[in-house]
Amino acid sequence: MASAADQLASGLNLSKFGQATELKKRLWFTLGALIIFRMLSFVPLPGIDPTQLNLLAQTTRGGVLDFFNTFSGGALERMSVIALGVMPYITASIVVQLATSLSPALAAIKKEGESGRKKLNQYTRYGTVALTAVQGYVIAVGLETLGANQGLTPVVDPGMLFRVAAVVSLIGGTMFLMWLGEQITSRGVGNGISLIIMAGIVAHLPTTLVQLFEGGRSGSMNPITLVAIIAAVAGLVLFICFMERAQRRILIQYPKRQTQRGMQSERSHLPLKINTAGVIPPIFASSLLLMPLTISQFAGQQQAGQGWWGDFIISLNQYLQHGSLVYMLLYGAGIIFFSFFYTAVVFNPEETAENLKKYGGFIPGIRPGKNTEAYFDYVLTRITVIGAAYLTVICLLPEYLVSALAIPFYLGGTSLLIVVNVTMDTVTQIQSHLLAHQYGDLIKKAKLKGGRLR
Repeated sequence: MASAADQLASGLNLSKFGQATELKKRLWFTLGALIIFRMLSFVPLPGIDPTQLNLLAQTTRGGVLDFFNTFSGGALERMSVIALGVMPYITASIVVQLATSLSPALAAIKKEGESGRKKLNQYTRYGTVALTAVQGYVIAVGLETLGANQGLTPVVDPGMLFRVAAVVSLIGGTMFLMWLGEQITSRGVGNGISLIIMAGIVAHLPTTLVQLFEGGRSGSMNPITLVAIIAAVAGLVLFICFMERAQRRILIQYPKRQTQRGMQSERSHLPLKINTAGVIPPIFASSLLLMPLTISQFAGQQQAGQGWWGDFIISLNQYLQHGSLVYMLLYGAGIIFFSFFYTAVVFNPEETAENLKKYGGFIPGIRPGKNTEAYFDYVLTRITVIGAAYLTVICLLPEYLVSALAIPFYLGGTSLLIVVNVTMDTVTQIQSHLLAHQYGDLIKKAKLKGGRLR
């Protein structure tokens, strides 16, 4: 049976949206921030030749740079000041989160509450600066060396001055995006960092749709294939929505307490998401798989056919191509591994069982303490199997379709996961704001009625 809050939420309509002035301000702020993000993606690094850079980008398709270019909205391909996007920040935050579960000192800081959270956020920022500096320097050197190997000169004046300028510009761009994401989270609607990533992915959507329908119009793509692609994408979106909302609720009961109606026991549920790890496993697995391919592409032009090393590079490029059997097997194995690994990091059965015992809660039929911990581990392991299988299907099915149907553009399961997840989260927050506004109206009416009764 739906709760009172659910029933009230189901009654929300667009008329309430027009009356929620605070929500409209937040939405306008979010839209303005995302427009600034898109404008910055067209501001190039100092000392870059756009024409030569475009030719160079055509020779590095399919590598990890192409993968991260999707999340930056094309900024990496254009080598803008925000070419690295928010990926260094995400990587640093994941590393800090993993470190809190492995380091007792950081775990103690995490338990300090708000002050501990601020310290960890500061560590994340320091890590973001360090990662951006390293990645920026590698990109600057790579532009110089890779351009020379390909007979292209995307850098107008190579040298240390260009490298320093590129690193400083990239650090400034990444830190600005991090600040912009925090502002969206506090003054806008939704998670700012997630919305920035989604905006970068959605920016490629018009080009993808044009390529799709142009292929159907020109006859280069079978109309049946076109309909099958649209149906597959719609089915995947519905499947993602269903699985992301799926939960395994564990009944938690508390001791009986004296109330106005006599002795009553309180009950609640501990919801465990089927996909506890989110989109982290596909991102990690893709990055690890595409890194060797990108390195081989950087070094393969001058090494191919020159001894065993050149033969190894050629074989590596063949086996790790998108859609190949080896790539899909390794990709699926990586997703499954990181699903279990990251779930073990974000959910601690021992800590959860200890907190339940501290507040007097227990699972009916399960003794508090070690037995409760073992039960949590038992349930979590089994739902993680379902979650890992779901992520594997979502990420491998588009890879198979691109390869089997010879689709001339890339359909990423990871991108689809991020877009659907962020959209669902943003819509939920908008509903929460509307619900709060409707509750506020009810409270005002109650006060007015109370004043008249006096």
